[in-house]
Amino acid sequence: MSTAVSQLEHTYADAVPDLVLNWSAAPVRNPSALVVNDELAAELGLDPRELVGSGLLTGTVPEGVQPVAMAYSGHQFGMYQPRLGDGRALLLGEIVDPQGHRHDLHLKGSGRTRFARGGDGRAALGPMLREYLMGEAMHALGIPTSRGLAVSTTGEDVPRDTGLLPGAVLARVASSHIRVGTFQYAAATGGPDLVRALTDHAIARHHPEATDVLDFYRRVVHAQAALIAQWMLVGFVHGVMNTDNTTISGETIDYGPCAFMDRYDPQTVFSSIDHAGRYAYGNQPPIARWNLARLGEALLPLIDEDSDTAIEKATAVVQEFGEVYERHFQAGMAAKLGLREPDPDLVADLLALLHAQQVDWTGFFRAGTPRDLFLDRDAYDAWAARWHPELDRDHANPLYVPRNHLVDEALTAAEQGDLAPFLEILEVVSAPYTEQPGRERYTEPGSGPFVTYCGT
Repeated sequence: MSTAVSQLEHTYADAVPDLVLNWSAAPVRNPSALVVNDELAAELGLDPRELVGSGLLTGTVPEGVQPVAMAYSGHQFGMYQPRLGDGRALLLGEIVDPQGHRHDLHLKGSGRTRFARGGDGRAALGPMLREYLMGEAMHALGIPTSRGLAVSTTGEDVPRDTGLLPGAVLARVASSHIRVGTFQYAAATGGPDLVRALTDHAIARHHPEATDVLDFYRRVVHAQAALIAQWMLVGFVHGVMNTDNTTISGETIDYGPCAFMDRYDPQTVFSSIDHAGRYAYGNQPPIARWNLARLGEALLPLIDEDSDTAIEKATAVVQEFGEVYERHFQAGMAAKLGLREPDPDLVADLLALLHAQQVDWTGFFRAGTPRDLFLDRDAYDAWAARWHPELDRDHANPLYVPRNHLVDEALTAAEQGDLAPFLEILEVVSAPYTEQPGRERYTEPGSGPFVTYCGT
């Protein structure tokens, strides 16, 4: 087994033992690596062939390695749940890559833990392939994200509402899986001392330049503001922006009922369980800010001994979110439109026009003649008369994103034993800015409403 795997580290579990539960993956009847990310394995200093043969991808670990289930709380759709945690997932340990960067190696679908909350601890193949695909698409778009290292089938079926589905385990990598919900759990169960230990670890791992806890909080707020702006610029809808899915690192994690918006509409919702539209596309910035306010609450005793002063300082920091987000979003829109300087008025009018005319978000920015996308050509002409692009725009505008209907088509085929459509769409979205002749269908939006499911 490669050195990087045999020497998995456990700095998180060592720093905050009260936030982990020692646990082992459930045995797998007939494991088989279906998709392996050779590129990511190489970046981590791993040999893909050794990795597949090691059993690590489904939870078989070397002697001396102790997997853990991570504990956290979370506001789920605005309702606080005091005890969530990795119900069907395990942190195997941490890999330090050849460049000295630390990464969590994490399994999903590896069996029930004490945090399972009634679930079977397993995962179906389709949702694990979706998370793998979405992570690679986001990575190719330059957006901070967890990434799939492999998807392995288990040789067992898992029962779901739609019937029996092939089981799978996702091995994924992130700079960490520390969440806002982790801080909430620490504050609720261990008080300031446990929050301090968690904060010290998070600062050392993600924000070593932070001068104190308040500065750490500011850096997390700014990282999330930049991340959400990137989501919005590519039309990505996460679907379940609970506090337990909001990272301290500023990475995208836990791809469940996520999708990319076709026709521009701020109220776009894909998740089958988001009945009120809490996590609609246009609500993502204020929801992120709300989640970060919950982080501030957990940090208050560390920010200042006087509670009123701590609240005042934390409030001032979280209020920076809007300005930082808007700066990133407007800079991104300027690049998408080929402008040398941001023009918020031009952007606002464009968004209103795209919404009114139901224009495809991704298609508009890469169209050779965007006028053809509008039913009301006069309305477009009036806006376009004010648009004077000066810079190349292709580098800022993907030609390909995971189109929802094609993702579903590929996942359905994979569940039936045909992996070819999945591998093709994976190849397409891994080079999103480069025109790929013969793959025009991957640029076309779907028709009608689209619904995704969390895959639990």
